[in-house]
Amino acid sequence: MRAVLFDQFGGPLDVREVPAPTASPRGAVIRVEATGLCRSDWHGWQGHDADITRLPHVPGHELAGVLEAVGPEVRGWRPGDRVTIPFVAACGSCTACAAGDQQVCERQTQPGFTHWGSFAEYVAVENADVNLVALPPGMSFTTAASLGCRFATAFRAVVQVGGARPGEWVAVHGCGGVGLSAVMIAAAAGARVVAVDVSAEALRLAGEAGAAHVIGAAPGDTPAGVAARIVELTGGGAHVSIDALGSAPTCAASVLGLRRRGRHVQVGLLPGGRTPVPMDRVIAYELRVLGSHGMAAHAYPPMLELIGSGALRPDRLVTRTIGLEEAGGALAAIGSVPGVTVIVP
Repeated sequence: MRAVLFDQFGGPLDVREVPAPTASPRGAVIRVEATGLCRSDWHGWQGHDADITRLPHVPGHELAGVLEAVGPEVRGWRPGDRVTIPFVAACGSCTACAAGDQQVCERQTQPGFTHWGSFAEYVAVENADVNLVALPPGMSFTTAASLGCRFATAFRAVVQVGGARPGEWVAVHGCGGVGLSAVMIAAAAGARVVAVDVSAEALRLAGEAGAAHVIGAAPGDTPAGVAARIVELTGGGAHVSIDALGSAPTCAASVLGLRRRGRHVQVGLLPGGRTPVPMDRVIAYELRVLGSHGMAAHAYPPMLELIGSGALRPDRLVTRTIGLEEAGGALAAIGSVPGVTVIVP
């Protein structure tokens, strides 16, 4: 098969011919019809997950396609089924999985991180019966490829973890794929949304996705300055604030822009994992600081129902499609094109 590989972290990304994967006894092989280009892929390429990633490596974890093969122990699926998967492939048997929390599985695997991913014509997944999600008949592969990480992650962060309610203010820091998804989902939930980004085009897309207000953050703006503008616009601060980018300034601005007893949800990955948080404000305002890590396969139906009804339109967030030959350059330049980029192998 053809796949995008790199031999060193941060090194060249080349399209090569490599052996296609095979299905493990409880796993499956998916013929990739579309796969998203995500900032998490950039983190993996940069070596921020070097403890779980072996070189050479194929990135890619947001995917949709057709089952090419299933292992002999797989019961609920057969070749030809149209599927997608969460970016966390759960084991199905650990304590977390038994509690229904497959998104924090203790023995999870992740295509594009723990093994070769979906910037390829085929990708292997483990524990197919636990992790595969059937695509609705009318959903395109391009739309489905944006669900497994960004849209599903945003859905759970806004609705299930953040608990956004009608009439509340939700601030979204960073309007890439996750952030734009969060804006759309929060607005559909009846919340009033303030979107923050440095890109005028990203903010235009946020307005189209349902943001009531947008804030253009200049490179020299401090977290406190950005937060003050949110507090002013919302009449006291956001009820829920989401750091969809993952940086020290956006994390701090998210926390500082909350009203008393507000909820901060960290979605964007923070390189190094040691980002200062204004804990004095957390204590004084009795804030809740929450993490959100994807969404389990069994939790997809409510989201898919809203997409089917037209209440959510993830297809509108896809701003371009590219081929495998363009994927390496696009990954290296992640963030330069607003919206969601989808690779069609």
